[in-house]
Amino acid sequence: MENTFLPVNKLDLEKRGWQDLDFVFVSGDAYVDHPSFAVALLGRWLTFHGYKVGVIPQPDVKNPESFKVLGRPRLGFLISAGAMDSMVSNYTANNKPRSSDAYAHGGVAGNRPDRAIITYTTKVREAYKGVPVLIGGIEASLRRTSHYDYWSNTVRRSILLDSKADILMYGMGENSILELAAKIKEIAKYSEDGFATSKEVAKIRGVRGTCYRTSKKEEIPSDAIFLPSYQEVSANTKEGKIAFAKSYIIQESNTDSISAKPLVEQAEERFLVQEPPSHPLTQEQYDKVMELPYTRRWHPMYDKPASNGKTGVPALEEVLFSLTSCRGCFGACSFCAITFHQGKRIQTRSIESLKNEAVALTKHPEFKGYIHDVGGPTANFRHDACTKQKERGACPNRECLGAVPCKNVNVDHTEYVELLRTLRKIPGVKKVFIRSGIRFDYLMLDKDKTFFKELCQHHISGQLKVAPEHVSDKVLKLVRKSSHSVYKDFAEEYAKINKELGKKQFLVPYYIAGLPGAGLEEALEVALYLKKTGFVPDQVQDFYPTPGNLATCMYYTGLNPHEKDKNGNTEEIYVPRGGHERRLQRALLQFNKKENQPLVREALEKIGRKDLIGILR
Repeated sequence: MENTFLPVNKLDLEKRGWQDLDFVFVSGDAYVDHPSFAVALLGRWLTFHGYKVGVIPQPDVKNPESFKVLGRPRLGFLISAGAMDSMVSNYTANNKPRSSDAYAHGGVAGNRPDRAIITYTTKVREAYKGVPVLIGGIEASLRRTSHYDYWSNTVRRSILLDSKADILMYGMGENSILELAAKIKEIAKYSEDGFATSKEVAKIRGVRGTCYRTSKKEEIPSDAIFLPSYQEVSANTKEGKIAFAKSYIIQESNTDSISAKPLVEQAEERFLVQEPPSHPLTQEQYDKVMELPYTRRWHPMYDKPASNGKTGVPALEEVLFSLTSCRGCFGACSFCAITFHQGKRIQTRSIESLKNEAVALTKHPEFKGYIHDVGGPTANFRHDACTKQKERGACPNRECLGAVPCKNVNVDHTEYVELLRTLRKIPGVKKVFIRSGIRFDYLMLDKDKTFFKELCQHHISGQLKVAPEHVSDKVLKLVRKSSHSVYKDFAEEYAKINKELGKKQFLVPYYIAGLPGAGLEEALEVALYLKKTGFVPDQVQDFYPTPGNLATCMYYTGLNPHEKDKNGNTEEIYVPRGGHERRLQRALLQFNKKENQPLVREALEKIGRKDLIGILR
């Protein structure tokens, strides 16, 4: 077939001989047919199971006809904001508009609307009355219940309620989308015209990894746990903040498919019901979905120049010659939403599947012999945190790593080493890099130094990027990272191994300014450590309060939900707010920049450390 992409227009439909479609994806991303892009992955997955699927990428919301280019689908529209929350994609941590969008044609910003899911759903409803609408992706997943919205500085309702969609899919969607598709197909089968309707689809119940809305108490599962209501968590009072923190803890404790219960949140007269999470994919399933016949390129319509004269979709460059080996993360950093979206259980592809993909990469005309990455959220996780998780699931109220690792954590890099050795032996492969995050605290728990040595010997290109995030143990405990001493031990071991190998390779640590619990005194701790070690970062990340993580809960409430003070109340913590303090903290972390000196002086004066003026420069 001449066009192997999923259809994006009527001409594509004609080439495939299709008169209509079962599902149409509407996405805030440009269409790239690569498994790192959810629309491509889920679209191929549905097609593999016999459904006819099309894509409307980054439609023009000012033009109603852009939502009609593929006609009305028989079973429904599948709407996603894309690979990122649309507000994160469009604005920086300091709420300034971004100048580019890596997931857009030519990297041009402005093609993804703010609050994309709400906007797209509204436009689809205008185009086709009564058409089923299912929402998913990161924006839907992390906004599935009431959530703090940094950009409006308010607590917003579930995006399912605000968008008026029929069903919300959260987490990784392969299982839930197939189950929903089968149920919707059955609905359409008994309709007069063969098309499903919004009214009937909204009645679907019992599908894991989904949320639905109802006004009927009898439709709430008998074993459901009630969250504090939207009215309670949205109240801008001390009691409201406590309720918000309580709600977050309940949700965080119900993210594992084995142990989780249904959750219910009331908003006015309606109830948002969250079914338990989907079960993780088996390795066979994961291999299959990653081995579907992707073209691994952007759609040809992006070969022509965008408004800035550039072609293509920049985000593809980061993943084109990389291998996704795993998903899920039991690290559970408080500022990260991966566990809230993908879960703590680790899903991995087989070594054989990854080897086959790598061999295919060597035949790509642009491949130069370098595999850019082999990993996922955390590259060196290749199995569950402990053996108990297979039967009991991840512990609801315990951290696997955190500030103090659980004694049951199974530390073993053997399979990852085998995978990397297999890839290195493939003819045509010159080098295999690891650019995904390495959990150095997990690495340091491994008494067998084989992986550490082979990492330094074979998988680094002059420098290794790691994320200690901070140096204050008080702050590190809040962000669920190991103590600063672990990072120092790691840095020493890294230097020792490289010296033994005769290699001059550097560590590039990432630090975050403005974390909950971190004031100017804690920022100064980082600055003094950087001064002592002689490394000052070129880039410092500002903490970004985004939905679906513990740190955002702390930022909004000023509370640490997991701790009680001496009076038995939820522990209060300091939260840096406002752009000026963020600039002061960032200036301390980059004290060597001449333009930062006035801010460094101001910060030091504020905390009574005038003695350091002139030293930190």
